[in-house]
Amino acid sequence: MGKNRLEAFSDGVLAIILTIMVLELKVPHGDSFPALAGLLPTFISYGLSFIYIAIYWNNHHHLLHAVKQVNGPILWANTHLLFWLSLVPFATAWMGANHFAARPVALYGCVLLMAGVAYYLLSQCLIRFHRAGSLLGAAVGRDAKGKLSIAIYAAAILLSFANRWIGFGLYWLVALIWLVPDRRIERVMAREG
Repeated sequence: MGKNRLEAFSDGVLAIILTIMVLELKVPHGDSFPALAGLLPTFISYGLSFIYIAIYWNNHHHLLHAVKQVNGPILWANTHLLFWLSLVPFATAWMGANHFAARPVALYGCVLLMAGVAYYLLSQCLIRFHRAGSLLGAAVGRDAKGKLSIAIYAAAILLSFANRWIGFGLYWLVALIWLVPDRRIERVMAREG
């Protein structure tokens, strides 16, 4: 089956996730800059989560650009990814509302960890369906960046209980690793075509 409906559905879900997150930014009472200061933890949480959703959208787009067909397992793997990404607004709001307390920071990391695992599983389903020697298989390779991200998330979750700022900092580190768009697929496609 074609991939167009999968892409359209995913784009719609990601757009809704971003909309839900921005709705959590409540207007402060008062017209002064100090009134805005109380929103700083919420805004920082929102900013990080917005970056993550943008990273997932960008890489999801690249991933699906490299394939022509999908099957049932791929649809379910994609739905699994969207499930975990749909929890980002809740984890973001809880973390920001509690000023980066250890448990909300750890929960945020659990959501990121599961989204990272789900993305990895989706990429593996796509590679398996299109064969390891396919354009996508060549582009993804061993996916060291993806595996490293999952390891950092796991470490950050545990470290959040020792020092919440270390955990939170590690989430920013992974975002920075992925902020530069993953060019592996573009390079392989340019070489092939």
